[in-house]
Formats: sequence, C-alpha cells, structure tokens
Amino acid sequence: MKIAFVGKGGSGKTTLSSLFIRHLAATGAPVVAIDADINQHLGAALGLEEPQAAALPAMGDRLPLIKDYLRGTNPRITSTEMMIKTTPPGEGSRLLRLCEDNPLYDACAHPVELDGGAARLMVTGPFTDADLGVACYHSKTGAVELFLNHLVDSRDEYAVVDMTAGSDSFASGMFTRFDITFLVAEPTRKGVSVYRQYKEYARDYGVVLRVVGNKVQGQDDLDFLRAEVGDDLLVTVGHSDWVRAMEKGRPPRFEFLEDADRRALRLLQVAADATYELRDWDRYTRQMVHFHLKNAASWGNERTGTDLAAQIDPGFVLGEGVTAPA
Repeated sequence: MKIAFVGKGGSGKTTLSSLFIRHLAATGAPVVAIDADINQHLGAALGLEEPQAAALPAMGDRLPLIKDYLRGTNPRITSTEMMIKTTPPGEGSRLLRLCEDNPLYDACAHPVELDGGAARLMVTGPFTDADLGVACYHSKTGAVELFLNHLVDSRDEYAVVDMTAGSDSFASGMFTRFDITFLVAEPTRKGVSVYRQYKEYARDYGVVLRVVGNKVQGQDDLDFLRAEVGDDLLVTVGHSDWVRAMEKGRPPRFEFLEDADRRALRLLQVAADATYELRDWDRYTRQMVHFHLKNAASWGNERTGTDLAAQIDPGFVLGEGVTAPA
C-alpha cells in the first residue's frame, strides 16, 4: 500500500507519519519510509541522532544509479540521460518490490530499528546552499516519483511518504501515486485551507483523501473540524506526553504511547487497508502517462532533445502480476 502524509508546515505531518511508521513496523509489516519533505525531519522523528540523519544517502544525489537500475532493458529508453522524473515503466523495465533486496535499496535505503520492528528509510536529501538559485526542490523529489512509478506493492506491505508541506505536492504527478493520502490539519483557518486546496486540485484524479485532525484540545476544536472538513475527517489526536518526549529525543518504548493515539493509528491502518479493493492499475498507469506527456511537452522534450512520448509503452499496464527482468 502506498500512503502519503501531507499538510501545511507545522501541522504535525512528520510526527504523525513517523508514529504511523512505528505502528506498522510493530505489527511486523514490511515498511519503506520515504522523507520527501524539504525539511528532512523524518529520520530524527524515527529516532536517529542528528549526525546519523544528516549522513543518510540522498536519493536526489543518486539519480543516475536509480535511472540506470529502473531502465533495465526497456528498448524505448535509449539512455538514462533521456529519463525524466515521470518516465513510466514499460516492457523490459525493472520493477520494485517492497520486500526484495536490490541495488537501489542497497544504495539509498537505511535500515532503522524500531520498537518491535524495523523499517527501510529513504530520503530525498536536503535543499543545500549549492541548490539556492539554481535548482528546484522537485528535482530531488523526482527520484521518489520514479520509485513510485516502478513500485509494485501489495496488501499488508507499506510505502509511507512524508510529503513536502502545503500544495507543493502538485508541482508533479506524485500526488496521484498513492492508495490513500492522509492530510494532517490543525483546527484553524490556515489548517483547513490546505485541505480545501488539496481536495480541489485532487478532485479529478480519484485521490482518496482523509483528514487527521491534530492538536485538537476540546469539543470546540472537534466541532470546527467537522464543520470545515465533513465526512473526510477520519480521526483526531491531541496532546501526547509520549510525542513530547520523542520531540526531546527521549521517547519511551512505543508500547507506552497513549491509548487514544494507538487507536487513532489503528484507524489509519484500517482506512489504508480498505483502499486495496479500490485499486485500479489501469487508471494508475494512465495517470503516469498523462503526467509524463505534460512534463515532456512543458520542458522534457526541449531539455533532452527528443520526443519523450516515444518512451510510453502502449501495451504496458503496471500491476501485481507483472514480471520484470532480473
């Protein structure tokens, strides 16, 4: 299952995604956690010390390796230089599984031991001083989009992506790559404004969007969110001593997380698992092609000097039954 956490900056998006990753790992499920936020705080939220988190291998710095591996023997892709962030898989492309070992995971994934389980952590890498004025952060998240475009995941295994804040997710087609998107919203006007914007942008793409109310302190906060969000409100969470200790770098064992928060995390998993029956690999593939053509026409063809529409394999549909070359 592919799951995104989105929300405005400061909403608690990274904290909640890290709690969900811990929860899934504690159930024994395979988990790949991806930090696609410009601020890169997921590693610390999962318990890494700052030097450890800073030393994580950045996907954005390993794009040539990622492209070379995913290209496989696909005859429609003449070279890795011709691959862009939206390049879809086709016959001969290498596909990714969450539970396998492969050179991409070897280069980009860091195993993180969590209470009662473990996860693979992948990061896009921070926006550095060298990038200022010359690069867009979405050039880094393009590595994540390629990963998701080539990922064949199944029931009871999870890729959880901590997305960049606000509506920046719509700068690419990555917002359509998920089975479910959890939007973390505070009970404030600014908190729900991102929800309205996200829902409007995603309306035509079949995005399953559920809201997690965070920092809810009483009935008035709950009533506000219900009035503003309606049936999209899945669950709310409030103050947590466990989370406060985690933010200080001294979390207790995960089993001591407050019961209300544990129930909330179980509800998130139930909601995510329920979307498995809604999967439509044909639509998923069509959306890949749609955004690839848009990017090709907008900038990709000019940058590569070729017609990137030729990379599309018209007979290929991504899905759990598709096999790929070793």
